[in-house]
Amino acid sequence: MGRGKIEIKRIENATNRQVTYSKRRNGIFKKAQELTVLCDAKVSLIMFSSTGKFHEFISPNISTKAFFDLYQKTTGTDLWISHYELYALFVCQKMQENYRRLKEINKKLRREIRQRMGGDVDDLNIKELQALEAKMDSSLVAIRDRKYHVIKTQTDTHKKKVRNLEERHANLVFDLETKLDQQDGIVESEGYYNEAANGASNLHALRLYQIHHPNLVLHHGGRFGSNDLRLA
Repeated sequence: MGRGKIEIKRIENATNRQVTYSKRRNGIFKKAQELTVLCDAKVSLIMFSSTGKFHEFISPNISTKAFFDLYQKTTGTDLWISHYELYALFVCQKMQENYRRLKEINKKLRREIRQRMGGDVDDLNIKELQALEAKMDSSLVAIRDRKYHVIKTQTDTHKKKVRNLEERHANLVFDLETKLDQQDGIVESEGYYNEAANGASNLHALRLYQIHHPNLVLHHGGRFGSNDLRLA
């Protein structure tokens, strides 16, 4: 009896499917090798299994790159330019979509700005006007809070500067008073020294005068201790 025909359809059993794939892959690779040897043909096979495994056969007399170069030359197509053209088209479409989206956002923001300044409000209904009023009230509260914060910060900064200046002024006044007190003490000491030196000098001169004039006698007395010269 001859072997019956096998119905060509997907094998549902995963194990049987993998076994059949392996057998037929080996058979195809064997036929490709025979064509290469018998007919001096250039054959390339690329296969991926259902599980994603990669299998390849390339004739020994040609490389994969040379095979694809020969394919492009023979068919007059450029695989890489087509690929880049598709990629460029995809990027261009994304950029156009992004541009339209940003343009719509910009238009909406400009309209909101004009509305907050009192323009473009004629077409708004009561709910939209109430929503706009609530947004403006919220913005006004935020602006006032920020203003008070800035005023408080600047006031605290100026107070610190004033305190620093007052401390520096007090320190300068204290240093000046200290130097003036020291100078007054030096002046008083110098005056006392000068008076003592003058008295000693006068006494020495008087004694020298007595030596040269023995008839003169120094009398000391009186209530206030005054000195007087008299003839002996």
